[in-house]
Amino acid sequence: MTLDIVTVPCRSDNYAYLIKGNGPEDMAVVDAPEAGPIIAALDHHGWQPSVILLTHHHNDHTAATAELVGKYGAQTVGPRAEMSKMPPLDRPVAEGDTGGASDFIWEVIEVPGHTLGHIAFHFPRAKAVFTADSLMSLGCGRVFEGTPEMMWNSLQKLVALPAETNVYSGHEYTSANAAFAITEDPENADLQARIERIKRTLAAGKPTVPVTLAEELATNPFLRAHDSAQFAEVRARKDRF
Repeated sequence: MTLDIVTVPCRSDNYAYLIKGNGPEDMAVVDAPEAGPIIAALDHHGWQPSVILLTHHHNDHTAATAELVGKYGAQTVGPRAEMSKMPPLDRPVAEGDTGGASDFIWEVIEVPGHTLGHIAFHFPRAKAVFTADSLMSLGCGRVFEGTPEMMWNSLQKLVALPAETNVYSGHEYTSANAAFAITEDPENADLQARIERIKRTLAAGKPTVPVTLAEELATNPFLRAHDSAQFAEVRARKDRF
């Protein structure tokens, strides 16, 4: 089953996503960085969101929540572990919780590290996962609240998904991540080829996400680490890069 998924650029480098299934209630917004672009995209497609899926508490992923709820009456879903920091949640969720119906079913994966309660939303029947600031295109989020081991364990959950899963991350950081990745793995032919595709994609004004999990496994230096200790070293090098 294929959902209609629309990438919505917001702010300077954020992405929100619109997800439409077949049923009248099967319409979600993933993260709410900025109301204007999201509303414009919804109007363009003639869609009415029934739910807003929030991945973590950072303002650049939640700032437009109240405006979208006020306009559309959508329900809000977000991490139970971050309720005190989130906009009001109609449904706080945790690992293994599910929602939706039929082919629009989503499930929650807890991916702490960037924040302590960060979650991802996996749509298994559509082979799509919305990872925000956990697994990112050619990178991963900074470890602000958790520990490197925590982030490593979160990434291991995500890499256990089917390799053909499309990964939708929360920012257009791919070019900067690629510049670091090639210093870690300069002889990686898959990475070299990907960097050329990234250049062409950005030159055409298009998003570099989504990307398949298989391609991330072949090129992302954070996923190519062998254990949490090596991951921590790579993350420290990236922080200094």
